[in-house]
Amino acid sequence: MNSSLTRSLAVAGAICLVVIVLIVGALRPKRASGAGTVAPPEVMVAQVEQRDVPIYGEWIGTLDGLVNADVRAQVTGYLVRQDYKEGAYVNKGELLFEIDPRPFQAALDQAEGQLAQANAQLANAEAVQVRTRLDVERYTPLAKEQAASQQDLDNATQNNLAARATVATAQAQIKTAEASVETAKLNLGFTRLTSPISGIAGQAQLQVGALVSTSGTAVTTVSTLDPVRDYFTVNEQAYLQLQNQFSASDKQRWKLQLILADGTTYPHEGTFYFAGRAVDQNTGAIQLAALFPNPGNVLRPGQYGKVRAVVRIEKGALLVPQPAVTELQGSYQADVVGPDGKIAIRPVKVGDRIGTLWIIQEGLKPGERVVAEGQQNLRPGMLVQPKPFVTN
Repeated sequence: MNSSLTRSLAVAGAICLVVIVLIVGALRPKRASGAGTVAPPEVMVAQVEQRDVPIYGEWIGTLDGLVNADVRAQVTGYLVRQDYKEGAYVNKGELLFEIDPRPFQAALDQAEGQLAQANAQLANAEAVQVRTRLDVERYTPLAKEQAASQQDLDNATQNNLAARATVATAQAQIKTAEASVETAKLNLGFTRLTSPISGIAGQAQLQVGALVSTSGTAVTTVSTLDPVRDYFTVNEQAYLQLQNQFSASDKQRWKLQLILADGTTYPHEGTFYFAGRAVDQNTGAIQLAALFPNPGNVLRPGQYGKVRAVVRIEKGALLVPQPAVTELQGSYQADVVGPDGKIAIRPVKVGDRIGTLWIIQEGLKPGERVVAEGQQNLRPGMLVQPKPFVTN
């Protein structure tokens, strides 16, 4: 009885288990065929490009005027007028400052009076000299005929010589007086401080009412800014590269670009102006200067200006986008997509950067595809879906 009950319960339990399995199987959603296969990841690839590219060098420079003329006082006096606007363009000879002219006008009047007095003294001396000459001419024949004494002729001759000496002295005094007049005129002219060149006038260093002198500082500076000069320093190797690069073509000789402080490239191309006399033995560098057109005088002295120039041409350079190269503990590598779509990680040797590209010296071949975006979690031999890399 008990054994029959046990078998009945076992059969019933087995039937219930089968029913439960069937119910669960019916309720579970059916999977599509092949759903367990993971799709290869998409990566952005770029082709290794080969072409000749220029290699640029950049050097920090400082702008300065082509000509910087300090305006200094040549006489001592008080400034009574400023006749220009600071920072404005002035022409050569234009009045900038005026020193009180009254003392110098008085000195000129005095010198002219002394000149007039010297002229009067000369006229008097010449009249005396004429009279003594006539006495000599009158006594000479009379002394021969013994109608006049030899003493009278000798006295007349001595008086004539003294009169001639007085005339010469008066003439010398006139020259001295004329020189004094000329000096006084120059000093009076020096009271007008004019611009020695055409250019941009700087800030006034002294104000109206200040005492200026010949030993004082410049009252202002005028600079010629078109073209503007850029001083920069290069090492000896770069200097030789520049010479070799541009010595063959006069038309393309030393064409330079100017990078401004905000990172923008100045729209006007510059030309080489001069090289320093010698290389500094302490630093191994030489100073160069370039000239850049400056219409509107936008660039100003003291402004930062980085100079950029081609130092050489890299023949047949292999180029890849910079994101395609990964740096790892001082070494570089690139993810290469093979013809079968599988990843191969290669060590590469990089060269110069050219804009957004990087020159590859070793490790890649022309036409190969490298991953420029999506390198995360890639492993050698992994299958990927390559898509064209588009630069921004």
